[in-house]
Amino acid sequence: MSAILVLGGARSGKSQFAVRLAEHKAQAMKLPVTFVATAQPFDEEMSDRIGRHQSERPSEWTTVEEPSAVALWLEQPRAPEIVVIDCLTLLLNNWMFLDRYQESDYLRETRRLTEALQRFPGLAIVVSNEIGLGLVPGDPLSRRYRDWLGILNQSVAAIADPVYMLFAGIPVDLKRMGVHWQ
Repeated sequence: MSAILVLGGARSGKSQFAVRLAEHKAQAMKLPVTFVATAQPFDEEMSDRIGRHQSERPSEWTTVEEPSAVALWLEQPRAPEIVVIDCLTLLLNNWMFLDRYQESDYLRETRRLTEALQRFPGLAIVVSNEIGLGLVPGDPLSRRYRDWLGILNQSVAAIADPVYMLFAGIPVDLKRMGVHWQ
């Protein structure tokens, strides 16, 4: 079917918006919802954050914990459904720090993810942070992370429609506002 990308800064409301959007689409399309969580509870604060997010989701949804093989999960044969993938920011973190991906691995996985999203038989709502609006990070690892997330976001945005950016909880459809080359 299609993909929708939901971008925003920290605490912009992107996850809540994605959940509400999935609820609306599930009713309209009469499809079940699966939430694909990429977060890992490495400390108490992250465990609490994950718990808050879980409590905000409808109880009838299925939750899948998939920290790094999201493309592989999407590629499995399945009936049409709505999937919320939350989030690319943590997926990239896991690729870099859990799986120790090098740039060629990361580029391969980015391509695989975008191709899997295009072939997915349902609707994928993908959440990610926009972190490239601030200062240039002071160390090479942080700059690499920022750059790779920018490329990952661009890759998913290229195949997604719409692409929402949340500002203080207000969604803006970027593709409807953008320049359209003819």
